[in-house]
Amino acid sequence: MLDNIGISLLGAGNVGSSVMNTLLKDSKRFQVLIGANLKLQKVLVRDLNKYRKIFKYSSFTDNFSDILNDSKTQIVVEMLGGEDPAYIYIEELLKSGKHVVTANKDVMAKYGSKLITLAEQNKVSIRYEASVGGGIPIIGPLSRDLLANEIYSISAIINGTTNYMLTVMNKEKISYDEALLRAQNLGYAEPNPYNDVEGIDVSYKLAILCGLAFHADVNPANIYCEGISGLDLKDLEYANNLGFTIKLLARAELKEGKIVCIICPSLISNNAPLSKVDGVLNAIQLKGSLVGEVVFEGPGAGASPTSSAILGDVIDIAKNIKYELTEPTNNLLNKIEVSDISSFNSRYYIRLNVSDESGVLAAISGIMSKYSISIASVIQTEADLKLKTAQLILTTHEAKREKIDLAMEEISKEGKVVKICNLLPIVD
Repeated sequence: MLDNIGISLLGAGNVGSSVMNTLLKDSKRFQVLIGANLKLQKVLVRDLNKYRKIFKYSSFTDNFSDILNDSKTQIVVEMLGGEDPAYIYIEELLKSGKHVVTANKDVMAKYGSKLITLAEQNKVSIRYEASVGGGIPIIGPLSRDLLANEIYSISAIINGTTNYMLTVMNKEKISYDEALLRAQNLGYAEPNPYNDVEGIDVSYKLAILCGLAFHADVNPANIYCEGISGLDLKDLEYANNLGFTIKLLARAELKEGKIVCIICPSLISNNAPLSKVDGVLNAIQLKGSLVGEVVFEGPGAGASPTSSAILGDVIDIAKNIKYELTEPTNNLLNKIEVSDISSFNSRYYIRLNVSDESGVLAAISGIMSKYSISIASVIQTEADLKLKTAQLILTTHEAKREKIDLAMEEISKEGKVVKICNLLPIVD
């Protein structure tokens, strides 16, 4: 059995630096846990001079081949982010017989099934706990602890940027633009926040969760995705008055042999656990055949929480190497179709800007009735005397999305309706 297990890192940014520091600082504790030394071999960086000035550890390289061909490196941690060149690097590492730990949601969402198969063929492991939920342990439980369950549904808040923005909009009554600027100033949002605010980041994470929960290969491009950029502070205020909180919610459910996936701002009952997940926290709620409903909550991003997930995977692999244990695989994929959202059933919140004249509500109600949509409540705001318009806030009883979309298309053509401002599902 080995006394030293070599580990190399791809990337030394915020997360990479945290992993590197922890490996060096806690080396004795890790040695006790594993039964062998975790020896840091090489670190791939872009600017050698920069990192050699910051860190006393000197085995930095700007050449990936130095790590790929290093016979003493058995585990590689990929923290480059993005698809290119990370995917190619991971593929080459697995083919060379090296174990890989990655936090890369882009790569695992698009190529996870292929990489897991490749790892199995080369008798190595690929672990990716940090790719979803940062420090929340969710990949492990879905891969092992919950395997006896048939998972019926996933409901998740898995983007810290948007959850922070919606929290400050709601609590401090500030606009979307102000919330985004504050998130950027605090480092919670990128200079180009598109992937976060439009839900693209969430679609990658939901695809990974679906793969594990439903044992199916889900392409993130097939997931309906709507971000928070279309939200107005008014929507959050009206939701509060109705007893709800708006969150960017990712949902997936197994229904009639198909997976229905939807990511969009949703009204969540103030009595529900997910409504209380604020700031940069993430939460994932699963419903299983045996366990019932279970919620995993914690920090969804940041150097320390992500390092926690990465190093947990590293230690697990290192133990397997030390004691020559074979890791079981969980890559049996069902052929399950991802359905469009036309069959998605929900109650809905609808905000309309309408002409302030008689007969408006009757016209809208008539259209809704035509598509068998029952209105649960109506709120009309004070009229804008200058524009001669008013806001109508409707909530519906449960209806199919297909019917809702048809009704909205017809309502948009109704002369008394100025604009359909928002359409959001309600989760009780």
